[in-house]
Amino acid sequence: MKSEETKSERAKSEGTKSEGIKFEEKKPQKMNYDILIAGVGGQGVVLASRMLALAAMRAGSRVSTAETIGMSQREGSVSSHVRIGNEISGSLIPAGKADLLIGLEPAETVRNLPFLKKDGKIIVNSHTIPPASKPPGSPEYDPEALLSFLEAHFPDMFCLDFTQLAEEAGTYRAANVAMLGAAAGMEILPFSTEIILSVLETEIPEKHRAVNRAAFESAMEKMKLISASLDREKKVKLNV
Repeated sequence: MKSEETKSERAKSEGTKSEGIKFEEKKPQKMNYDILIAGVGGQGVVLASRMLALAAMRAGSRVSTAETIGMSQREGSVSSHVRIGNEISGSLIPAGKADLLIGLEPAETVRNLPFLKKDGKIIVNSHTIPPASKPPGSPEYDPEALLSFLEAHFPDMFCLDFTQLAEEAGTYRAANVAMLGAAAGMEILPFSTEIILSVLETEIPEKHRAVNRAAFESAMEKMKLISASLDREKKVKLNV
């Protein structure tokens, strides 16, 4: 009898362990996700990276961030590295490892392409900011050539004039937040839209909160429409 009870208890114990394993499988798996935000001084690169980092932390992930800032405070190159995950080695994203490149300006997007992984995503703001100065003999700034290059080599990128979109929402200064809304609309961020909106509510000053939320939601909805349209086109091509 004792032996049978032991077997029964062992079976119950094994069943409990099995159920525990199933429960663990439902939890989010450990993953690393690297986001690089590139732009120029005054575009809010650091604020955007801070919002992403805070959202990831609220979602329960470990985060490491780092900024590289050019010589000029205004209109100098600025990039911010946001590394999300439990197995992060270093604060700077290695070349070829970024899952997402958010480019607030075309030239800065192209400049940071070496960081993007092979199947990484790109969201680029087509609004251009010519450099305040250029070395003698350097080529003229040609934004159309830069955008054509991006379209030719990265046909899956998403390109919009987010500065204009933000201005229509109330202020061009919210272009950085609008681009976060676009990423949310693409459903490629490693946390929910609700979480990043909660960060917006706490990190954006109250007097600017409504316009930033409007820019975020406008970009998010526009990106959802674009994604849905592209999905329909793919299904038509595949006769699905």
